[in-house]
Amino acid sequence: MHSVYLNQTIKLICVFGIASAVLLAVQYSQPPIFSSFSFLFSGANSPDLKDSYPAFNGSVVIEKSTKNGSSFTNLSMVYEKKPKVDETLPVMSISQMNDLLHKIRSSPHSAPSQLLTRVDHQLLVAKSQIENAVITNNDKDLYAPIYRNISMFKRSYNIMEQTLKVYIYKDGEKPIFHDWILEGIYASEGWFLKLMEANKQFVTEDPNEAHLFYIPFSSRLLELTLYVPHSHSRDNLIQFMKNHTEMLITKYPFWNRSNGSDHFLTACHDWAPAETRGRLLNTIRALCNADIQTGFHIGRDVSLPTTYVQSATNPLKNVGGEPPSNRTTLAFFAGHMHGHVRPVLLTYWGNDTDMKILTRMPHVKGNQNYIDLMKTSKFCICARGFAVHSPRVVESLFYNCVPVIISDNYVPPFFDVLNWESFAVFILEKDIPNLKTVLLSISRDKYVEMYERVRKVREHFFWHSEPVKYDLFHMILHSVWYNRVFRTGF
Repeated sequence: MHSVYLNQTIKLICVFGIASAVLLAVQYSQPPIFSSFSFLFSGANSPDLKDSYPAFNGSVVIEKSTKNGSSFTNLSMVYEKKPKVDETLPVMSISQMNDLLHKIRSSPHSAPSQLLTRVDHQLLVAKSQIENAVITNNDKDLYAPIYRNISMFKRSYNIMEQTLKVYIYKDGEKPIFHDWILEGIYASEGWFLKLMEANKQFVTEDPNEAHLFYIPFSSRLLELTLYVPHSHSRDNLIQFMKNHTEMLITKYPFWNRSNGSDHFLTACHDWAPAETRGRLLNTIRALCNADIQTGFHIGRDVSLPTTYVQSATNPLKNVGGEPPSNRTTLAFFAGHMHGHVRPVLLTYWGNDTDMKILTRMPHVKGNQNYIDLMKTSKFCICARGFAVHSPRVVESLFYNCVPVIISDNYVPPFFDVLNWESFAVFILEKDIPNLKTVLLSISRDKYVEMYERVRKVREHFFWHSEPVKYDLFHMILHSVWYNRVFRTGF
């Protein structure tokens, strides 16, 4: 009898031990949302999920039930009201950005604070020629509707090809300087750096004939090299770039000729705006994180496209998509629920049968499910995550899917020359509840027109191992050149 009780006691202890281990695992090894649900096991009151799961705005319903003689708990989230995007931050719409750019370009410049150099005079001549370009609406290589002003763009590009000289600083050691990563979501900075250093047409060894000075660093390799894991601090990265800049200023006379306004850099990491503050703020910064709220300066800085390159040997793999008649899904999005916008998007439209608004998709080799949905959707949602930029913008263009950009204060790539509103849809974050209404209001003819413009503009977003005219390498360089021309004398 005692042995029976002993065996039962041992079994109870084992069961209790296993249950305790499971509870500890759930509480300490899972994402925050699971630790929030630990009250189911402890019998405690329901916690406030808003702290752990910002997308949630409601209550938790717990139903006790029985099935096959065993009790179980069913948990569901009930929204008291739909979650909303924070509307307290100032927002600049795409039309307001257009107005600001026009104001900057048309404002009379004050007299230069110092004597102009021979190079400055060349830039002033170029500016005059661009502003007085012969009007053209037809060009075999360029499609007028996708540009702000095709005549000015064509003239500026031609002058750049004939005139521009870039001096590349040789200072700095690998891997942070003069090195690159050609795959992944930070690939843009790597491709440009690699192609720029190999270029023979624009690069000069004589700094006295240079119109631009390039600081060849990789923000991604800076992070991989110097960031201390789990430190949650970028201070050492910021200080490193500050020290390097001060070294260039002290060692060479070039910076002081224009206070750095003829210097430029390319950086695609989310942290790049913080790493390029201080003296670097006066340079032309080509940034993927082109966020007005974090200091992106329209008319000076350049919005660098975020290109997700899967294969360095074949960066144009899978380009193309179905014609409009075969695109059966109204709108598509899939991705992690990063940031404050995507959970709201999922809440409003995750169950809509005309759209596919998803979290992570099942993994398929080469990300084929994701690509196929982009190729068969009319509109592709480019919703911001933690930062304003997303590779989905360029992916949409690759797969002939009209981009729908939901990212307040994001300045789209090549904003200085491209007419983005002619081939993309912009929706403020607060207007996510109206997403479907906006998309359905676009007529069939208008959609087909936008689709064709996407096919035309995507050529500007292609990487080539050997750069070709009007490709991504040349478009980035042109935007830097263009902003330099219109800031001459500053």
